Amino acid sequence: MLRQGGQSTSVNSGGRKKVHTTFDDGSEMVEEYDEVTLELLVRKRRTRTTLGKETPWEYLVGQAVETFNPETSALRENSANPAFSRKDTKLHFEWRVRNVPYPPGTFSVEIDSAERKVVIRTSNKKYFKKFNIPELDHLGQPLEAAKMQWKHANNTLHITYKKPKEVIDAEVDDQKSLKSAPKAGDNSLRLPSGSEEGCKQQ
Repeated sequence: MLRQGGQSTSVNSGGRKKVHTTFDDGSEMVEEYDEVTLELLVRKRRTRTTLGKETPWEYLVGQAVETFNPETSALRENSANPAFSRKDTKLHFEWRVRNVPYPPGTFSVEIDSAERKVVIRTSNKKYFKKFNIPELDHLGQPLEAAKMQWKHANNTLHITYKKPKEVIDAEVDDQKSLKSAPKAGDNSLRLPSGSEEGCKQQ
């Protein structure tokens, strides 16, 4: 669904189907699916500034693999810092914030309807984050507090949001497009722009 309007190419590597999509405005998105189950493992995107410079990757699903080069990195990120990530199920969007060892009553998780964002904050002001749900934005679906739940255990905040039927149907179409895509001789393929159903080799 989020590939609509872009040009996509795909390659199978290391047990994953990797899809790279570029858009007319210079932005790009990379997705990684389990090659067998087609479970979405990673989705990241980046845009370009007005001067044409690439922005850092923003992870929508999954998280960056931590790397450390002692020759080029002066400081290594503290592994005890809060770590935010998303990994969905078929029926729910799910996010986790690890390394937040505060009492459950410290947390507030709310929906900002005006900004269309989920807002996490703590009363001790140790953690604050706003994030949107791109799939709901893309389909014009409202954010509904009744569909969201959260809990805190083992120093981890776990948030779930029930996917509306429109999102589930669109994700089924996404998987169908990947399954039905023809295989090229170099194991890469091009997915059609502006459509989520069917794939034609170009």
